Amino acid sequence: MVNFHHLYYFLIISLILLVVACTPMEEKKDNKDKLLAKVANKALYLSELEGMFPENANKQDSTLFINAFVESWVRESVMMNEAEHNIPKDLNIDKLVRDYRSSLIMHNYEKKLIELRLDSTINQQELNMYYEKNKEQFQLDEMILRCYFMKLPVDAPNQEEVKKWWENTNANNYKKLLEYCTTNAEVYMLKDSSWYDLATVSNQFPKGMITSNNIATKNQWTHRDSSYLYYLHVQKTISKNSIAPLSYIENQAKKVILHKRKLELLVKTKEELYEKEVRRNNVKIYTN
Repeated sequence: MVNFHHLYYFLIISLILLVVACTPMEEKKDNKDKLLAKVANKALYLSELEGMFPENANKQDSTLFINAFVESWVRESVMMNEAEHNIPKDLNIDKLVRDYRSSLIMHNYEKKLIELRLDSTINQQELNMYYEKNKEQFQLDEMILRCYFMKLPVDAPNQEEVKKWWENTNANNYKKLLEYCTTNAEVYMLKDSSWYDLATVSNQFPKGMITSNNIATKNQWTHRDSSYLYYLHVQKTISKNSIAPLSYIENQAKKVILHKRKLELLVKTKEELYEKEVRRNNVKIYTN
């Protein structure tokens, strides 16, 4: 049985150690500060844990937290001590830290810049233009289809009514089916404009029942097993290796368009900043 009380403290300690174990700890001169542990030249004092205790912790909880933290800190410090003694001579730690710091600063600035200045609106005309220019890149890996589909438990209510609605899906019956499925269906797909890949549909049926070979030649399916009733009406299929319709890859296309905008924004901003600093005479290049 998992002790969730102990697990709670373990999770807190693990997070804190990510910070504390990576920070050099010099031995303190304050005699009032309680020394908790030492590993080689690293020391852990009680004051290092200040502000880390869970709120409303009693004495027993605090002791549990301190003991668990010390155990974890010692193991992390032993590992760090060994790592420090095995640093390759050609490894420039200071340069790696500077590079990593620069990368973090740049990433944060670019993130803020994108949040403030990127126009994320993509109109239909732009989407159509992108699709027409790049649609050869969107070949289908498998068949896709538009369909109505319901998977109902065998004991679902009003099955005779459901069958009538299914066989005559006029506007009124469609509404009834949608309301019914919201409450009773295990799975349903009743959107006229949505495309689904074949695997998404076939995985809802008994294995091997729906394949690319038979679904292309049959548009109405009903099936019953010991657990479920299956209804499938295939409206349209597009075969594997064909060009995907825009509606199927729309979200993917929007992501590509936005990514391209981000890159263009960053390049433009970099050039603007460069030109501004050149005008201020803050750029000096000392090459032949």
